[in-house]
Amino acid sequence: MSDWTAGYVADIGYTYGYYGELNPLRLKLAFLNAGLDFPDIGTACELGFGQGISINSHAAASLVEWHGTDFNPSQAAFAQSVASASGANAHLHDDAFDAFCQRDDLPDFDYIGLHGIWSWISDENRAVIVDFVRRKLKVGGVLYISYNTQPGWASFAPMRHLMREHGEVMGAEGHGIVPKVDAAINFAEQLLATNPTYARANPQVNERLNQIKNQNRQYLAHEYFNHDWLPMHFSTLAEWLSSAKLGFACSAHYLDHVTGINLTQEQRALLEQLPDRLFRETVRDFMVNQQFRRDYWVKGPREVNGLERSEQLRAQRIILTSPRHDVSLKVKGALGEADMNEAIYAPILDAMADHKPRSLGELEKTLQERVNLAQISEAVTVLIGGGHIAPVQDENTLQKAKKRTDKLNLHLMDKARGSDDVTYLASPVIGGSVKVVRFHQLFLLARSQGIQQPEQWAAFVWQLLKSQGQQLVKEGKTVQGDEQNIAELKEQAIAFAEQQLPILKALHIA
Repeated sequence: MSDWTAGYVADIGYTYGYYGELNPLRLKLAFLNAGLDFPDIGTACELGFGQGISINSHAAASLVEWHGTDFNPSQAAFAQSVASASGANAHLHDDAFDAFCQRDDLPDFDYIGLHGIWSWISDENRAVIVDFVRRKLKVGGVLYISYNTQPGWASFAPMRHLMREHGEVMGAEGHGIVPKVDAAINFAEQLLATNPTYARANPQVNERLNQIKNQNRQYLAHEYFNHDWLPMHFSTLAEWLSSAKLGFACSAHYLDHVTGINLTQEQRALLEQLPDRLFRETVRDFMVNQQFRRDYWVKGPREVNGLERSEQLRAQRIILTSPRHDVSLKVKGALGEADMNEAIYAPILDAMADHKPRSLGELEKTLQERVNLAQISEAVTVLIGGGHIAPVQDENTLQKAKKRTDKLNLHLMDKARGSDDVTYLASPVIGGSVKVVRFHQLFLLARSQGIQQPEQWAAFVWQLLKSQGQQLVKEGKTVQGDEQNIAELKEQAIAFAEQQLPILKALHIA
């Protein structure tokens, strides 16, 4: 019997994550920061969509026609059920890459996205994808690709290999992947306890192993235990993509655009001496010990002149997605934690504190005596990178998408009655999703049923939990009894109503 998995972990589903970098709405500011023009996105494709939370969010929350595949039929079935619930323009399949990429019913695409997939597939599948991008990505179209890279994996890659081999050789058949993961981690700890020369030469390995011990086993199974796994140098990826006529545009990770938090003055000076842009990226990866890259590539990069760039920056609309008081004036880059300039950031955050969409041009006029456009643009880039601000789409798109996001969110909130798998809801304002934990989803579900007061939300949630034999856990201890559970839920509901609900209303989620 042939193995349809081709060595990829398939006996445990991937996590129900949402990856904002896949949102085409994020292209604009990133491209403008790089001095590049950006395409309008009408058709998009995601290869290897996992459980489909991202592709469904982006299809429901925009007017973009999305296509995609994930070869795991369980994951594809879940994603299709979500698409059916929302009515989004999403065409989702369970084809392997070679079959999907040869389909004759696919349009040409303005945008193709792959999150992490590139690192976990064979060279044969990489060749299939590059050929697909060459044939199906429009001129001017964008490829988003994220992948494990070197030199950041140099020290831990041997340990990853050892853990996977332990799973293959020592793992008990028929018990599933999770026991193999646990056993491999335990064995790695036993090995390091013998103080091997490898660990002495790579002292950070112990710390890295301690970090992964507490990570989600679904994630670890897919990250560490696939047959194919290759952290790839940036220059090697560039060679792969050259036959698809792609040029490097910029990082999709917004904080990479801010050199002051990532590179020393000496490092910046060295990079400025290097005429080749691709080689500069390779050298930069050594400077920051890059482990994971998130990049935009474009079929035909086009520069924008200074006037066009300024006009388009001023037109960019944004919204504050975090409570104003929760935004710390600190940011973490490759150089460590840095303080934001309060004289620049505080006025911007104060102006956005009502969670209404504003353009950078409006902020420039409001704050003209304190900050200029360049400072606003950099601050917004940092705040988007920190997850506090998001780009906003036009009002017409927002209104048309809202019917679909309402259906999608109601479907997911209904799922939350019995599961905490999906912790994201979609917003037609930002064309994507934001994190909304299970209890907050259930408060919203109660509210959608006409239950208005936080005290009533708490009682609604407690009845759901009690009917399933579930109780709250606070500070590591199980909360006992109806009265105490309801009291704890009431406290959470009141805090939600005061802090999160206004933001969810502004995002047209509530």
